[in-house]
Amino acid sequence: MSMITERPVSTAAGSPARANAASGATARGDWRAVLRAYVLLTKPRIVEQLLVTTVPPMMLAAGGLPSLWLIAVVLLGGSLAAGAASVINCYIDRDIDQVMRRTKRRPLPSHTVSPRSALVFGLVLAAVSTVLMAAFTNWPATLLTLASIAYYDLVYTLWLKRTTTQNTFWGGICGATPVLIGWVAVTGSLDPVAWALFAVVFFWQMPHFYALAIKYRTDYARANIPMLPVVASVRRVNVEILLFSWLTVLASLLVWPLGDGIGPVYLVPALTVGSIFLIEAHRLAGRAGRGEPMRPMRLFHWSTTYLTILFLGAALDALV
Repeated sequence: MSMITERPVSTAAGSPARANAASGATARGDWRAVLRAYVLLTKPRIVEQLLVTTVPPMMLAAGGLPSLWLIAVVLLGGSLAAGAASVINCYIDRDIDQVMRRTKRRPLPSHTVSPRSALVFGLVLAAVSTVLMAAFTNWPATLLTLASIAYYDLVYTLWLKRTTTQNTFWGGICGATPVLIGWVAVTGSLDPVAWALFAVVFFWQMPHFYALAIKYRTDYARANIPMLPVVASVRRVNVEILLFSWLTVLASLLVWPLGDGIGPVYLVPALTVGSIFLIEAHRLAGRAGRGEPMRPMRLFHWSTTYLTILFLGAALDALV
């Protein structure tokens, strides 16, 4: 994929160059490009991953298939909430995105959408998702949804991401809340198995995002973001990857005794993909220890597959 010029015309939010560029796409009638830019602001791949961790907990909580209407509402509300958090994240991080090669082509750095328009779009999505959850689910689910948006943008993006090497750890809280939102939307309360599933997604985020940060550590260093792979030794990063990979798999196995009626349809995939996940984590550490190319994206992509298969197994177990 080609990159835009190394230095943008201006880095000031709301500058004439930015405003003219943002309005230029519309003036040329390229409405499809603008529409695509607004969709990209919501980071659809992240939304997809969040939804994978929402529906299976709903099915486990219901002991089968919950109301299709409730699933639809939670999926729509969760998608809008995740999209809102991502859009506002793009607005806050527009200064960082301009200097990172990986993110320079996002809608704000490329001036397809103005910062003001992005912020309004994000706030509207947040309001609609909150109203939707409040009207058709329950207050615990609504409050968790609203808290997730606020935590991700105000606590993680504005503060943790820019100030501490533990940003991924503490940021993992909001990444794992869809599990709790899905569960509480069905039952109105949280059971131990819900917290075990929350722990799976929470611990999983460290090896997943550390692998990505290893790949793009030069980018994060350029943007002065203290991701652990930027500021710590390779050995320290791999120790944490191994630690949290093991915690992820152990938490996934803890779901089995805690969940009422959870059987081999969940346990067998959990053991299988968990073993492969651990093998990949140890393989990454082994390559680093031998001074070989680390190939971190292999672990990154497999970790996504791991989480998807694990939660699909939970959903199938709930049905049988």
